[in-house]
Amino acid sequence: MLSLHQLRCFLTVYELGSLTAAAEELGYAQPSISEQVRALEKSLDIQLFRRVGRGVVPTTVADTLRPHAEATIAAAEEARRAVQRVKAFETGTIRFGMFGSARLYASAVLVADVLERYPGVRVEIIGQNSSEVLEDLRRGRIEAALIAAPPTNEGLEVRPVARDELVYVSADPGRTASPVTARRLAEASLVMADTTFRATDSLRLMLRRMLHEAGHNPQTRIEVEDVETAVELMGRGLADTVVPRGVVRELVPRLAPEATWTVLRPRLYETLAIVHRVNATLSPAAELMIDLAVRRIRQVSEPIG
Repeated sequence: MLSLHQLRCFLTVYELGSLTAAAEELGYAQPSISEQVRALEKSLDIQLFRRVGRGVVPTTVADTLRPHAEATIAAAEEARRAVQRVKAFETGTIRFGMFGSARLYASAVLVADVLERYPGVRVEIIGQNSSEVLEDLRRGRIEAALIAAPPTNEGLEVRPVARDELVYVSADPGRTASPVTARRLAEASLVMADTTFRATDSLRLMLRRMLHEAGHNPQTRIEVEDVETAVELMGRGLADTVVPRGVVRELVPRLAPEATWTVLRPRLYETLAIVHRVNATLSPAAELMIDLAVRRIRQVSEPIG
C-alpha cells in the first residue's frame, strides 16, 4: 500500500539521483531510504530506478509517477494546513464589525450561531456606527463588517445584501396617520440617536438630504447616543424619532408598546452591505461571520440580490 513517506523518499531520490544523498537530505539512514523505495516498487509492481555507478537513474515509469507523487504530497500538505487552520480557528478569536442598529436584530443571534458551531472560540462584535466600523476596517483591526449605507471609498469591496426602510415613530397616533413629508419632518420635535456620529451617520445623512432637497433644515430637540434611549424617550411622549423598521420591530414592543409608526414620503431605505478590503484573502473566521451575518440580516430585512 502506498504511503506519503514512500512518495517523499521516491521524490527526493528522483531529484538528487542518489540514495545516499536522499538519506542525508531527509535525515534517515541510507538503508531506510532503500527499503522505502523497494516497498514502493513492490506495491506498484514496477522498477523505479536503475543503478548507475554510485547513483541511480529514474526509469520511464518513475518519470510518469513523479508529477502524481508531487500532487499527492502537495494535497496532503494542504490538508494538514487546512486542519491546522480549523484547529486554530476553533480556539481563537473571531472579530466582526457591525453598526449600531444591526446589533439589535442580528448580533445576539449571530454570536449564538457561531458558538453553537464552534464552542471554543472567543467572539468580538465591534462597532457602534458604520463610520466607526469602516475606520476599524481601514486600519486592519477587523477583516470584514456589516455596515449601513455602503461607501464608495476606493480600496473597499462592498456587497449589498439587504435594505431596511426608515420610518417615523411617535407616541401620538395622530402623527402617524399618514406618511411624513419633509415639511412635517422639519417641523417635528425629534429625538435622534448616534449623536457622536451625527455628521457621518448614514440615517442622518439621508434625512438631511431629504430635508435640504425640499428646502428645509434638519433640527432635533434631543440628542442621545443609543437608539434604545431614543425609543424610550419617544415612548414617553417627549419627542418623535426616525429609525429603521428593524429597530421598531425589536425595541418598540418592549420600550414603547403604545407607539405607532408610518413611512416617510419619499420613502427612504438604508442599504446594508458586507464590506472588506479589495482583494483581501479572508480568514475562515471572517468567511463564517459573513455567511451567518448575511443569512440573519436577510431574515429580518428586505433581501437584495
